Amino acid sequence: MPLSLSVVTAERTILQRDDVQRLIVPTTEGQITVLPMHVALMSSLDYGELTAVCGNETVTIAVFGGFIQVAHDQVTILADAAERAENINEERAEAARQRAERRVAGQPVDPGEVVNVLRARLALSRATLRLRVRRRRATGAPAMR
Repeated sequence: MPLSLSVVTAERTILQRDDVQRLIVPTTEGQITVLPMHVALMSSLDYGELTAVCGNETVTIAVFGGFIQVAHDQVTILADAAERAENINEERAEAARQRAERRVAGQPVDPGEVVNVLRARLALSRATLRLRVRRRRATGAPAMR
């Protein structure tokens, strides 16, 4: 019996599937794999790549924090933010990564800008993850870190 998966953010439903055979999720305690008949679980999510294997199709999503609940083959992911790999614009993500790298280095992007290094580091992590997820999907590389 496959897993039923819902991935949602405050704004929208990212994915709803009833045919998931395997789910790989980045938690704050490390990467986990959820299979049918998994023990009940609740955990916080880390920034990372979520992979759902559904038959001969694999769905990849960049997730940026949140929570996962597993109970009775029902998996609910409440993500702070999430984006399917095919919806990531690689050029925009690369531009965001470059801006964040300049800010982390203490170089303002705009004249008169005061650089907040913590925000710049978070933006760099997010942009780097978006690029990794998009490029991995484009090349078909496995979902391992």
